[in-house]
Amino acid sequence: MPPDPAPGTARRAISPIDLRVEAATGHDIDTLWAYRDRGVLDEPRARLVDRHRALSKAETSVTFHRQLLNRLTSGEFPVDSALLTRIDRAAHQLEEAAGERDAATARAIAALEPIEDVARTTQPDGHEPLPAADQAALLAIAGGAKLHEHLLSGRMSVATASGTRVPYTHLQRLEAAGLVSRDTSHPVHAGQPVALTDAARAALADSRRPPSTAAPASARPGAWPTAASRRR
Repeated sequence: MPPDPAPGTARRAISPIDLRVEAATGHDIDTLWAYRDRGVLDEPRARLVDRHRALSKAETSVTFHRQLLNRLTSGEFPVDSALLTRIDRAAHQLEEAAGERDAATARAIAALEPIEDVARTTQPDGHEPLPAADQAALLAIAGGAKLHEHLLSGRMSVATASGTRVPYTHLQRLEAAGLVSRDTSHPVHAGQPVALTDAARAALADSRRPPSTAAPASARPGAWPTAASRRR
């Protein structure tokens, strides 16, 4: 097995679910890993990152054993019984690594799917009404907001111009739903501006629109029946 790299120094292996993870959480993989190390993720996302890390490690193992097998069969070494034994062992290790990778993929997807479900059901185009807490948070952010990170504790929260504080986990849910975006060109410790997306503005506009309460017109007392009513 390849040696475990030191934390923070490994080159992350690309997995087939990376794009799904980023779409569901609203963060790139490297940012998610960094947030996990600082302990600022909620429990479902922390579990997802842990399983994604295990998947990345399994992908690295597959790559390692595949490259070893490629080297052994490249013609670099003389063909003898020792080489054939090494090839058999490398092929067996590659098969085991692929099995572990497939199992790690299934575990990561199991942690990802509930987050994807939440992101889909809170999308404005899913015709779901905005929860009151989300609506209040979006209205506060609309007036101006920044995500700050405490230099000592590493904890993050959103400070709005109205004085309302939006927890970081709530911000993550809004980001995953495509309702807010952050200007990541600014460092978090100095404050990253947070703004509403077009989808959020449309959702807020829909939530302010009063529902139609007009009832179908009924016939006036004593009115002559229509032809259609006479046929009934």
